[in-house]
Amino acid sequence: MPGLTLPDLESVYDLLAEAIDRAPEGRSELMLTKLALLLAQELGDRARVEALVASALEDL
Repeated sequence: MPGLTLPDLESVYDLLAEAIDRAPEGRSELMLTKLALLLAQELGDRARVEALVASALEDL
């Protein structure tokens, strides 16, 4: 599966930052969880989602 270009990743980062800012106070975690579930459904690969969750937890 091809990845995004660096400029596309930067655009996605900006979009996420704006969405977090627009979420009602105290609800950004819920918005991010909903987004993660929507993206997981779109990806359609449970094992890949599990691997990506593990990667996201690294070096926090």
